[in-house]
Amino acid sequence: MMIKTGQGLTKIGVFYDGNYFLHVSNYYKYSHERKSRLSVAGLHRFIRNHAADLCNIDEHLCHIVDAHYFRGRVNAFENRNAENGSEILYYERLFDDMLHAEGITTHYLPVRVEHDGSRHEKGIDVLLALEAFELAFYKRFDILVLIASDGDYVPLVRKLNALGVRVMVLSWDFEYVNAAGKNSITRTSQALLEEVTYPIAMHEIIDNRVKRNDPLITGLFTNRESTNEYSTTVVYTERKSPMTPPMTESTAPKVDPATFKPSVKTSTIKAIKDQYGFINNEPEDAFFHCSNVIDCNFAELQVGDTVEFLEMLSDQGKCIAKEVRLSEANGNL
Repeated sequence: MMIKTGQGLTKIGVFYDGNYFLHVSNYYKYSHERKSRLSVAGLHRFIRNHAADLCNIDEHLCHIVDAHYFRGRVNAFENRNAENGSEILYYERLFDDMLHAEGITTHYLPVRVEHDGSRHEKGIDVLLALEAFELAFYKRFDILVLIASDGDYVPLVRKLNALGVRVMVLSWDFEYVNAAGKNSITRTSQALLEEVTYPIAMHEIIDNRVKRNDPLITGLFTNRESTNEYSTTVVYTERKSPMTPPMTESTAPKVDPATFKPSVKTSTIKAIKDQYGFINNEPEDAFFHCSNVIDCNFAELQVGDTVEFLEMLSDQGKCIAKEVRLSEANGNL
């Protein structure tokens, strides 16, 4: 339905459930044929364009006046003890810089790490809902955009409806193979979609064969060749699932940097976690991140697969694997 709002400025507020956003971005990077991450700048261009079409006004009269990103984050001490802790901190800062460059305000809550290594993100949906309602009330948004999927946001949408704020939800439904080799499904809450003014099925728009090369659609993704792509910012959980704690300084032996020489090796995968894994290697197992996998999808890898990799040392003197690829010994190439 077209809604004419006159020639006044249409003010848009955008609110990201960060864990959901990065989960979707992971899907497009590792499982979808696009093999690229979502672009925040591209999403904002899409939102302005789509809002203008829905309201039947010129795009120049639609502006994102506020954008906020919410997510749990492990503290610096935990990152310092992680196998690739220095890289985690670097890419987190890089991702923050990208968000700030797009005018997005970040909101982080600490992730609670249990003794068994599981990590729990609590209170993010409540914080997002409170901030969204308060800002909508004081800043008088015409449209509030939610990049989220949980039915927990239904009470927020109902409150926003009472204020006369139209709510747009960018939703994605897709299936993929997770790191454990099992089929997983991501669906947006039907209850949430039924409450909002503008439910936008992004997966249908992106996969529309007629529009797939439209600049507005291709702009939703980052440049594959970009070195600034936030490829290693997701290091905690895949949609709030527990993960085994990585090796720490006290448990991981170090290799003598004076005698070490980078070399190409062949071995088997010992363990696969949500976004990283370990390869059987001497004198210590080699850590690899999903961003170090080439010529195949990280989700395709399984424990026991034979892989070729470039053995290198991290800044902490630990074995890490770069350029990890499936070996011809698997019969997959």
